[in-house]
Amino acid sequence: MSNEYEDSLSLEALNDRIAILEDNIRQLIEQAAAASGEQNESRIADRINQQNDELDRLLKIRESRQKK
Repeated sequence: MSNEYEDSLSLEALNDRIAILEDNIRQLIEQAAAASGEQNESRIADRINQQNDELDRLLKIRESRQKK
């Protein structure tokens, strides 16, 4: 997802996207707990890191908008 797209999201859409990412992360953590095998765990860990990076980026955008 591009930063330009994220910058154009309404606050409601931004909050919805944040909630989706938080749920994705929760589900991935559950999958990681149930996963067996190093390859599966590594793939899930990579996906969790991706989702956390995107979540951090959106939270920063929301925080900057709330300061205005």
